[in-house]
Amino acid sequence: MLTDLAELVGCESFTADLAAVAHSAEVVAAQGTRLLGASPERIVVDGVTHLRWTFGAPRVLLLGHHDTVWPIGSLVTHPWSVVDGIARGPGVFDMKAGLVQMFHALGSTTSREGLCVLVTGDEEIGSPTSRALIEDAARACTAAFVLEGSADGGALKIARKGVSRYELVVHGKAAHSGLEPEKGVNAAIEAAHLVLALAALPDRADAGALGPLRTTVTPTVITAGSAANTVPAHAKIAVDVRTPTLKAQERVDELLRALAPTVAGARIEVLGRPNRPPLEASASEALFALAADTASRLGQAPLRGVPVGGGSDGNFTAGVGCPTLDG
Repeated sequence: MLTDLAELVGCESFTADLAAVAHSAEVVAAQGTRLLGASPERIVVDGVTHLRWTFGAPRVLLLGHHDTVWPIGSLVTHPWSVVDGIARGPGVFDMKAGLVQMFHALGSTTSREGLCVLVTGDEEIGSPTSRALIEDAARACTAAFVLEGSADGGALKIARKGVSRYELVVHGKAAHSGLEPEKGVNAAIEAAHLVLALAALPDRADAGALGPLRTTVTPTVITAGSAANTVPAHAKIAVDVRTPTLKAQERVDELLRALAPTVAGARIEVLGRPNRPPLEASASEALFALAADTASRLGQAPLRGVPVGGGSDGNFTAGVGCPTLDG
C-alpha cells in the first residue's frame, strides 16, 4: 500500500493544471485496474478527467477525488516521506491515501457486484464538472461512502456544513478626493458598511446557534479603489458562507440578496450562489450506526462521529437524498 501511495503522491495533480490531472487519472486508473481487475470508464468534462468503475447494477457508491490543492512543484518543498509511521507529502491526507485504502480493500473482496466507484478530478474547486456525475450516481444508490480523511483522532465526519460563495460588487462614483470629494460616491465606505452587515447575518440565519452548528459568514478578500487621490468607484468583497442546514443556507442567500446600500448613490450587486448543500446529521445516522456496530463486533475501538465545517462531495450525495458516510 505504501508503494502505491508513494506513486500517487509522486504524481502531482493540482486541480488547475488539467494536464497534470489527466496524467494523475492514468496513474489512478492503472492502480485501480490492477487491484479491481477491471478498467475504468474515463469521463472528460471540460478538460477534467474523471474515472468510473461500475460492477453490475449500482447499489453502493464509493466516492473519492484525485486532484489536490497543492501547486505543481510542491514536492520540492514537501517531499514524500514516511517517518515514525506517518506518511507525508502533497495530497497524502486529502485524499490519495483514501484512494489507496479503497482499492486495496476492494481488491481483497470476492465480489464487487453492485458497486460504483467514482474518482473525480475537480473536488478541490467545488466539483463544477463532476457534480452532475456524482448526483446521478448517488440517485441510483442506497448508500454512499466518501473516502476523505477522518477528523481528529480518526472520527468520522457525520455532518458537513453547506458551502456558498459570493462576491459583493459595490458600484459608486469616482471623483478627485482633494478637489471635489463631495461629487463622488465612495464604494469603499459602502463596502465597510457591508462588512459589518455581513457579520450580523449568522444571528439572523440561525438564531444564535453556537459551536460547530453555527452558521458562519466570512468576508475574505476585499478590494477597492484605483488611485490614492480618487474616491473609489468600485469595491468587491468575496464572501464564504458555511451553514449547518439547508434552511439556513437558503435564509443567508435571501438575506444577502436583500442587502441595501447605506451610502447615498451606491449600488450593490450580488454574484454567486450556494455550491454544496449541507450534509446534515440525519443523512449519516443509519450508516454511522451500522459502522459503529461493525467496529464493535470486530473488536475495534468505539467509533466517534463529529460535525465539521468543511465540505466534500458527500454534501452532493446527501443533497439528493442518498444516505452518506464520510471520512
